[in-house]
Amino acid sequence: MKLMARVSAFLLIIAATVAMGQTAARAPKAIESLSAAEFARLINELSEEGGFFRSDNFTSNEDSYLHVVDKLRELGATGGAYIGVGPEQNFTYIAKVRPRIAFIVDIRRQAVIQHLMYKAVFQLAPDRIQFLSRLLSRPLPKDKAPTEKSSVNELLAFFSDTPANEQAYTANLAAIRKAIKDDFQFTLSGDDQTKLEYVYRSFRDQGLEIGFQIARPGSPGGGNRGGFMGGGFPSLKELIAQTDLNGKTGNFLASADDYDFVRGLHLKNLIIPVVGDFAGKKALVAVGDYLRKNGFTVTAFYTSNVEMILFNESKFTAFAENVRKLPVSDRSLFIRAVFNRYSHPAQTPGLRLVTLLQQMAVFLKDFDEGRYQSYRDLITTHYIAGEKR
Repeated sequence: MKLMARVSAFLLIIAATVAMGQTAARAPKAIESLSAAEFARLINELSEEGGFFRSDNFTSNEDSYLHVVDKLRELGATGGAYIGVGPEQNFTYIAKVRPRIAFIVDIRRQAVIQHLMYKAVFQLAPDRIQFLSRLLSRPLPKDKAPTEKSSVNELLAFFSDTPANEQAYTANLAAIRKAIKDDFQFTLSGDDQTKLEYVYRSFRDQGLEIGFQIARPGSPGGGNRGGFMGGGFPSLKELIAQTDLNGKTGNFLASADDYDFVRGLHLKNLIIPVVGDFAGKKALVAVGDYLRKNGFTVTAFYTSNVEMILFNESKFTAFAENVRKLPVSDRSLFIRAVFNRYSHPAQTPGLRLVTLLQQMAVFLKDFDEGRYQSYRDLITTHYIAGEKR
């Protein structure tokens, strides 16, 4: 009997060893970078048809976006995959989370074009000074230009006083188009070309004062059709200079290290913009399938205030079912922004929005239990707020 027991134990060990070997054999190879062809393929194949949104999201409109950065760090939100929406605020969250791959999913085709513009500027600009120079079409002088030792406020002061240059704009736009076509292997349609020029020209014309713009009532809105108003939203300058709850700057342009990380991920083709509706049938599900197939778990999903819109359009259930299809863990987190008109308990006086976190697994459990009958239910149930230290 003892001999049989030993033989059985030995066979179990062999079987376990074989099973472990088979599991290891099936494990996906870690993605360190993507080819340009694969990058372009993912944009095209994961994207849905572009949708309408009544604004030009040249920049974020969220003045509280840094308030959860320390909490993200405290909760161990690092590595894995990042999913986001909207423009440049994603670069700051990417810099803080340090994911291995990122997808920016936005319903507007123009958002993808703007992110391709950003990607080209990152590629052309080895440091944050040259990034702002190229983004704003404000060339650097041969002397008295800021250096990597300059503070972010010194950078902002310099570029606020530097006028745009038409020659620089024309040369930069040509370089951006060439990078998108040749280096990223992405084909821009005629309409894409128009959108690219419109967005880049807007950064030239408005400089650091550029900001989120919403269509006037009755205006067709969208793209370059006119009829927009600023609405008192923060400018790019104000967003870059914004601080966290403890008075520390944290924008990706405030630190050479943060800038270098985001640029490095771009150079590896690992920040992928996709056209998609959070409640749509294709894009978010396809992103989830790709992440799962390649062994990624979502670390952070920045939704901005899109969930408010989904509730208003009776599409929130479809979004929740799409979230269910993402590869998540107990440490996966939502990052969401809430306008102060909802009088959230965690809001900071004087700011337009409050930024909150929530565990994605808790979100799904709450959804299944029917806790989210309204948007207010969503934003006030099991939320995690930033804390002043």
